[in-house]
Amino acid sequence: MSHQLQEYNPSGIGQINGNLFALPFDYESANLIIFGVPWEVTVSYGAGTANGPQRVLDASPQLDLFDFDNPDGWKQGIFMVEIPQDILEKNEYYRTLAAKIIERLEQGKPLTNTPDLTAVLAEINQACQQVNQWLFEQSKQAIEKGKRVAVIGGDHSSPLGYFQALAASYANYGILHIDAHADLRDAYEGFEFSHASIMFNAMKLPQISKLVQVGLRDICHDEVQMINQSHGRIVAYYDPAMKQKLYSGTTWMDLCREIISHLPEYVYISFDVDGLDPKYCSSTGTPVPGGLELEQAFCLFRELINSGRKIIGFDLCEVGDAEWDGNVGARIVYKLANLIDLSQRRSSAFIQD
Repeated sequence: MSHQLQEYNPSGIGQINGNLFALPFDYESANLIIFGVPWEVTVSYGAGTANGPQRVLDASPQLDLFDFDNPDGWKQGIFMVEIPQDILEKNEYYRTLAAKIIERLEQGKPLTNTPDLTAVLAEINQACQQVNQWLFEQSKQAIEKGKRVAVIGGDHSSPLGYFQALAASYANYGILHIDAHADLRDAYEGFEFSHASIMFNAMKLPQISKLVQVGLRDICHDEVQMINQSHGRIVAYYDPAMKQKLYSGTTWMDLCREIISHLPEYVYISFDVDGLDPKYCSSTGTPVPGGLELEQAFCLFRELINSGRKIIGFDLCEVGDAEWDGNVGARIVYKLANLIDLSQRRSSAFIQD
């Protein structure tokens, strides 16, 4: 691998080798390990995000590798583990079963009158838990080997196992959450590990001291109540309110610094692409008008690093099953990969100083 790296030309043609961005790394030589989680069993609107990891992988070799924030960031070593086909197959099976439950609920019919569907619901919840456990074990193993870890979903339920693995390593960390939705519903539609419940489940981990949500614009009363009654543990930046401030003359940089001020030293970035304007990923599962520009999100992440905080991990979820969405998703993953590397190196420099 060292010889292959010496021969590698980052300005050359991206030669497809099965790895993300066609980089010349494997599991052992890479510092950042990325897991694709092809799972969207509980999606309640548009389907296709289970193919998001593959779409990102397919698009990635055509990216140029110079990054304005971290020009040599690729040298950290980035490796994407093979997307587990058994999980993808289970996803297709359980997605079909879940659709029957969702259809019945949308018709206003309770599940209690249908014992068969109640049993199916329990089976789906168990299958979701098995995926969480798989990711927990894979993430924990990588962390114990000194690796950084990232996740590409799938729907937004995908990274829960990684949250749990980080909780075993960090006594106190925060989540910076980019999303159109708060994802604070308790077992939405009966699914304990619903895509709409990921942050509700995250809040069960006491190690997560702060959840700062940015771009919210499609939210229910119960979620607003949970935010308001969280005693500051959950901080929401609603898209309409942010836009009103921007229209009134507040700068985006000022807003970024205010958002970041709520976060602790160690920060995890959870990025649902529907937090962006839908022009970026129109095939995402639940697109919502409004949202952030991509460079606004990147600016926020830069300021996070400039504040001296340390990015400890990230996920990108809800990339749709379309070529353009994969293109945008690959660029977000590459930017976050370079920023986590920059964050870690700057943190080390602060310690040495």
